[in-house]
Amino acid sequence: MSEALSKQPKRSRRGLILVVLVVLVLIALVVVHLLTQKKPPRVAAPIVVSVAKATLGSMPVTLSELGTVTPTATVTVLPQLSGYLTAVGYREGQEVQKGQFLAQIDPRQYEISKQQAQATLAKDQASLAQARSDLVRYTQLNEHKSIAEQTFADQQFLVQQDQAAVKADLANIAQFDLDLAYCRITAPVSGRVGLRLVDPGNYVTASSSPGIVVITTMKPTTVQFTVPQDSLASVLQRMNGGASLPVTAYSSDNSKQIATGTLYAVSNQMATSTGTVTLRATFANDDEALFPNEFVNVKLLVSTLQNAVLVPTPAVQSGAPGDYVYLVNANNTVSVHKVTLGPSDGKHTVIAAGLAADNIVVTDGTDRLSDGAKIQAAAAKPASGTEAASAPASTTASASDPASASDQASGAGAASGAHGQHKRTHGGASGAVAASAEAAS
Repeated sequence: MSEALSKQPKRSRRGLILVVLVVLVLIALVVVHLLTQKKPPRVAAPIVVSVAKATLGSMPVTLSELGTVTPTATVTVLPQLSGYLTAVGYREGQEVQKGQFLAQIDPRQYEISKQQAQATLAKDQASLAQARSDLVRYTQLNEHKSIAEQTFADQQFLVQQDQAAVKADLANIAQFDLDLAYCRITAPVSGRVGLRLVDPGNYVTASSSPGIVVITTMKPTTVQFTVPQDSLASVLQRMNGGASLPVTAYSSDNSKQIATGTLYAVSNQMATSTGTVTLRATFANDDEALFPNEFVNVKLLVSTLQNAVLVPTPAVQSGAPGDYVYLVNANNTVSVHKVTLGPSDGKHTVIAAGLAADNIVVTDGTDRLSDGAKIQAAAAKPASGTEAASAPASTTASASDPASASDQASGAGAASGAHGQHKRTHGGASGAVAASAEAAS
């Protein structure tokens, strides 16, 4: 009986051990199966970007420089003789014409001096008349040998002296006439007078500083600006060919156009310190929008390129490969495409080489791209009502596929954040793509 009882626990232990071994084997099989099972590949969501098509068009070749409004004439009116200023005939800021009365210097002392010169002239003219009368008598006497030859010659010299004295008197009178004219100060040029520099009652002297008034010619006027020596050849080529190069002046902040004119002069020397040459353009300035010594932005139209390949300026990138664009391939991927840039007007840039018309390039969202990245072109911006209607659809897509919606939302946010940026490096774009892949995983 005791032997039978001792055999039962042994059998129960063996059964328990067997069950445990079976369970362990099953667990091992499950673990091996889980570890060796291949994970389904995760497909990265396409990056939402904005694209544009390269087009053919004309591009003006312009030189944008900083210029200064330089009047054609700026005259400081100085007194040419001394005296008391008795009157001023202009109003500050007034437009005056050439020859218009400006100021009056007391002329009485010069009138008296003129009268004295006229009296001296009358005296010398009388002496000359007497000397000529004596010369006539001496001539007759000399013909009959009635007087000495020396007496006749002295009388001839006396007449010449009196003639010279009369000429000197006439010159003195002319000088006093000129002084009297200088007493009445008139405008030497047409233009606008500045603020009054001397008030009536002051004693002024010849060429005294700061003068009576400053007159500035307002219209027409000119603008001086400099261009680099590398751009001078094309400008001279057009000018020597007889072309009239238009020049446009803009405000200092480039917010509005002020006036249009033409280039008419190029300086004859290059500034060695800056490597630039000075040009001057003339403007009619009928509305007097250009003010003397004002700083303006100048755009000189040198020529116009026809049938040039144009892309939006934000599509052009710069980095390790140089200047490049992201070219959209037929399979909705992008590739880095090196290009040679031409002139730009800010909105569009000419592609001189490396791109053809109708090629599609990425214009917005380039910060998250890399060579070979999958993209999705963003739809055109809808109206406000359409945006409201499309909002539920977006929400539904997010609910049905959270991972995909999250990736697309992050791509759209990066694309909108990159709007307006013109130059980005290729390395920065690759880093952004890697960051988005990590976020997706």
